[in-house]
Amino acid sequence: MKVIFLQDVKGSGKAGDIKNVADGYARNFLLGKGLAVEATAKNLNELKGKQEAVQHKKDVEKASNQEIANVLEGKTVKIPAKAGNGGRLFGAVTSATVSQEIDKQYKISIDKKKISLKGGDIKAFGDYEANVKLSQGISFAVKVSVSEE
Repeated sequence: MKVIFLQDVKGSGKAGDIKNVADGYARNFLLGKGLAVEATAKNLNELKGKQEAVQHKKDVEKASNQEIANVLEGKTVKIPAKAGNGGRLFGAVTSATVSQEIDKQYKISIDKKKISLKGGDIKAFGDYEANVKLSQGISFAVKVSVSEE
């Protein structure tokens, strides 16, 4: 019997797979527990529609991320910070701070978890580089300039 897996089943198939399995296994286990449905024309069309929708969503997300990368790549994010003792920062500039400043200066929202600072948090004035890794394999570098407030 030909079935479409709705969930991953160890040793049999992954969600979305179409496989031929034994009739008893399909009726008693897969269909009985709701792990798969019979591969009828209607179900195959629904699966195709779902796969196309997922692919379209990925394509739109990739285009959006590429647009963000084109706008921000090579730009400088200026961050004013309070001075502490000996020319060092009072506190530290973190990826969350960089994310907030990108939002303020360029009106682009980037999650702080997608920003990584070389050498960890910034604790002194100067110019640094931050790597931004968006989904779909798109990444770019942003310059971070920390100056005294």
